[in-house]
Amino acid sequence: MRVTIFGTRSYDLQFLTAANADHGHELRFLEAGLDPVTAPLAAGSDAVCAFVNDCLDAQVIELLAGFGVRIVALRCAGYNNVDLAAAARCGIAVTRVPAYSPHAVAEFTIALLLALDRKIHRAWSRVRENNYALDGLVGRNLHGRIMGVVGTGQIGALVAKTLRAGFGCEVLASDPVADPALEAIGVRYTSVDTLLREADVISLHCPLTPDTRHMINATSLAKARPGLVVVNTSRGALIDTKALIDALKARSVGGVALDVYEQEAGIFFDDLSSEIIDDDLLQRLLTFPNVLVTGHQAFLTEEALSAIAQTTLGSLSDFEKGLPLAYQILPVGQTTP
Repeated sequence: MRVTIFGTRSYDLQFLTAANADHGHELRFLEAGLDPVTAPLAAGSDAVCAFVNDCLDAQVIELLAGFGVRIVALRCAGYNNVDLAAAARCGIAVTRVPAYSPHAVAEFTIALLLALDRKIHRAWSRVRENNYALDGLVGRNLHGRIMGVVGTGQIGALVAKTLRAGFGCEVLASDPVADPALEAIGVRYTSVDTLLREADVISLHCPLTPDTRHMINATSLAKARPGLVVVNTSRGALIDTKALIDALKARSVGGVALDVYEQEAGIFFDDLSSEIIDDDLLQRLLTFPNVLVTGHQAFLTEEALSAIAQTTLGSLSDFEKGLPLAYQILPVGQTTP
């Protein structure tokens, strides 16, 4: 199968090429992201491989269909950037990688929280300049604090378990379906509002849907416990960034650790160190000493990248053979391809 891979980075090239030894597809790697301008580059391909920040709206889907593309394989879990109704209308199958390595994201979540709480990022910068003073680096223990976990799927469950069993935290969780294994170790399920009122830290691990978009906003932050720490390694648009900045300025939020950002498309995954970035909200976030931002790297482990490559190319192989697609995404309300 001829596959055009958009938004290629060095790690994509490495792991997709290695995984393709088991599949034998004809892979064409492009650095450009997928959007209406670059979509014609897929002409002559049977399939397109895209990432979380690529544009797959109705216009792009229709262009791809016109060029003969029959399947879009997302090498990520999220698919809020895809117009699934347009894909179904154009006869294009869409697949994703729903669970590549929950441990990768869960471990990074804990790492972000520890780095922020213990001011490791600030200490590292000081030591690079031979400043070994400890003033201003006083942190807090995780042990004994109240942690809120929103979403206890595979990643959220690992975070909750680690905080509860590993650090001895009191853990509150919110999810439409409670996990009996977490309840058995003392995790208590409750509402998001209760999490905000009671938790010292809230960590987000839920998909981006119309219901969860901007779930952290001015109203919800007004209910939060003073000094709340917010951690997000899920989807950037779960947080209203302007409201978060206002809460930071008012000192009602005590700290923020983000691996995702709601307007990250066109910024994250690229080296813009010599460029002027005109995103005022992101630049304002980076000025706060109690904010730690990373560039959507929670998934970036050897194990996760290998799993992503195998699952992505495996879906393309199944499609080529006419087999059922285990990870196909269908429009809301549609139960069969």
